[in-house]
Amino acid sequence: MTEAKMDLMPTGTPVPDRGEVLVQAIPFDRARWLPLLPCVDWWPPELDDCPTVAGRRRVDRKTVFGVARRSDTVVGRRHLLTAALVWGTGTKARSVIRRAAVFAANSAGDIDARLEAALGTLAEQGPVAAYYAFNNDQHIKHLGPAFFTKVLYFAGPEQSEGALRPLILDRFVALALRAADTGEMWPTSGWTTPWYRRYLLLTHEHALKVGVAPDQIEAALFARGKQLA
Repeated sequence: MTEAKMDLMPTGTPVPDRGEVLVQAIPFDRARWLPLLPCVDWWPPELDDCPTVAGRRRVDRKTVFGVARRSDTVVGRRHLLTAALVWGTGTKARSVIRRAAVFAANSAGDIDARLEAALGTLAEQGPVAAYYAFNNDQHIKHLGPAFFTKVLYFAGPEQSEGALRPLILDRFVALALRAADTGEMWPTSGWTTPWYRRYLLLTHEHALKVGVAPDQIEAALFARGKQLA
């Protein structure tokens, strides 16, 4: 990849404040998820305390960050995985079945071991090495980059000084990156570790330039990508 110009978004693209990012909420249907989990113990209790809007409970980023604070235990990591999947999926039955395939395709023990290894890499070596782990040696079948970067994002520090923090990279963010004036033709799927590293560098540089947190830039890119889709 070439060195890029730093112009991620058109002038005037709105960047949400951090409070807006933290309360980004997604509706979910508990009854659709429970039969697809290895057992009920994989369901985070925090999700049952989420507010109900228009007849559906809604989980926001702040709640998933709270779940992630317990990711230093086996049960906590299970809860983090489930919460990240629920937050990223919505209520459509087909979508829930598709995301929950991770539980049908992998044994609980294998998921546990790979989550522990990848999140250990995140703590010890940072998000780029952790991305490589999840995408290679610690790959969990049916848990692709769009969702394992959610796990990394929530498991990482909410605020950090002077270091890269993990951010979500999905197809909408990738569409916004592809449309950006960065000098690079961004793929919309199948991102290798160098692409993820480049994404983190671009977003962190832009966040520093405009005086916001990196996940505010990620949220702005996501919104722009949805407009472009």
